[in-house]
Amino acid sequence: MGKLSHELRVFAKAQVTAQVATLVDFVVSFLLAEVIGLWYVTASFLGALTGGITNCVMNYRWVFDSDGLKKKYVALKYFIVWTGSILLNTLGTYLLTEWSSQYFMFAKVVVAVAVALIWNYQLQRFFVYKDRHIIKNKNKKE
Repeated sequence: MGKLSHELRVFAKAQVTAQVATLVDFVVSFLLAEVIGLWYVTASFLGALTGGITNCVMNYRWVFDSDGLKKKYVALKYFIVWTGSILLNTLGTYLLTEWSSQYFMFAKVVVAVAVALIWNYQLQRFFVYKDRHIIKNKNKKE
């Protein structure tokens, strides 16, 4: 039960940081599109950019026990995952908005939830912070 409770705790913490990052993303997107008047796709991209930075910092410091991992390697791996995330979020928001003729923030919510669960969490957990996970498991066996 210890491993399961640890995994659930990590997942819960990751969801908290994802929600904070999503809030940053959505506020920036809304302000840029509705207040400043940028095209919604550009606003959505810039929102995802700021949300991604927020998420990376919070995950590194709080979620994934990054002791012993060099920041530059985490940043490089995160950048790879984040690039995919931004592309999926931006393209998904555009396609769903154009296809459904709904307000772009509705499409952004639907796409963000799917990308967060299917892409972001999985790749952060098993790619970006994988080395630390292996080190911890190796130390427990010794």
